[in-house]
Amino acid sequence: MMNRAYKYRIYPTTEQADLINKNIGCSRFIYNHFLALAKSDGYLSYNQYAKALPLLKKAYPFLKEVESTSLQQTLKDLDKSFARFFKKSGGFPKFKSKRNPKQSYRCQMVNNNIRITDNHIRLPKLGLVKFAKSREVEGRILNVTISRTNTNKFYISICVDTEIETMASSSGEIGIDLGLKDYLVTSEGLVVPNPKHFRKYERQLAKAQRRLSKKKKGSQNHKKAKLQVALLHEKIANTRKDFLHKLSTTIVAENQTIVVEGLKPKNMIKNRRLSKSIADASWGRFLNMLEYKSSWYGRNYVQVDSFFPSSLLCSNCGYINQNIKKLHIRTWECPSCGAFHHRDENAAKNIKAEGLRIAS
Repeated sequence: MMNRAYKYRIYPTTEQADLINKNIGCSRFIYNHFLALAKSDGYLSYNQYAKALPLLKKAYPFLKEVESTSLQQTLKDLDKSFARFFKKSGGFPKFKSKRNPKQSYRCQMVNNNIRITDNHIRLPKLGLVKFAKSREVEGRILNVTISRTNTNKFYISICVDTEIETMASSSGEIGIDLGLKDYLVTSEGLVVPNPKHFRKYERQLAKAQRRLSKKKKGSQNHKKAKLQVALLHEKIANTRKDFLHKLSTTIVAENQTIVVEGLKPKNMIKNRRLSKSIADASWGRFLNMLEYKSSWYGRNYVQVDSFFPSSLLCSNCGYINQNIKKLHIRTWECPSCGAFHHRDENAAKNIKAEGLRIAS
């Protein structure tokens, strides 16, 4: 049994949308209020802050109008942020801003207060909300996150506790070398071209941003132009996410052992010349998808150290060629054994061999 999320677009009425926005605002208020207390007096605990909620509701009556468990969930989020900070796995929590592109709040399942009926979902305080039910929700509902994008669209993410059926076992073993010219090259010689989602819409986006810059702030034309920019960013993000999901699912379905290089995109993105292309490739999200899908479906996911010289190593004899460090060298011949290599395919073969060695 494990947790899994199903995400759908919802279509609330005007009254429901107003209540969603009020819930989002109140959750943000609670988070910022207790974060300010923690900054001034030191962080206490979730239990102590939860006990202070009733008094806060008396001081601010508008907090009584929203779903009560959403405020408790906000305190739990704050508690998790401080837990990461104390473990030194994250920075000090930051205040939530109204200008954040995505705003959300979360409701906990209590006494069957969240139910799905055909293409409607019953949510606390909101009642029945229509949603685009593209697939069935399987499992026991734990909580629901309601979110709003800066393109004025609403979504729900339903977290469930469910049993995921493992895929049929496969004998496939694959090494993957990620890149920018080609998105990935495998040890079996498969080359997946880089779709370059951002580059595809870059001119269109630049034109929309120029239009936005010429509009008077606060005017209706400024709001319309801002929405057009947001819609383009959303389209780029959606096409990228769709590509990554389809590619990762295919790889996991066809292979039992998946070996990748442990890249650090946050460090690599500091390269001024390649930062835009690296961010567009979204390697971190792709590797994350491979990892959790491998865990779901009973596959072996292995990461090779990023310092492993996969590109310099001859996959035939093991000779390390220090003369091919420059990225423009795409093919080379091994001085030791004479084997001819395509740079990325050779790297993928070395990654696979090293991963199998680690796993054995």
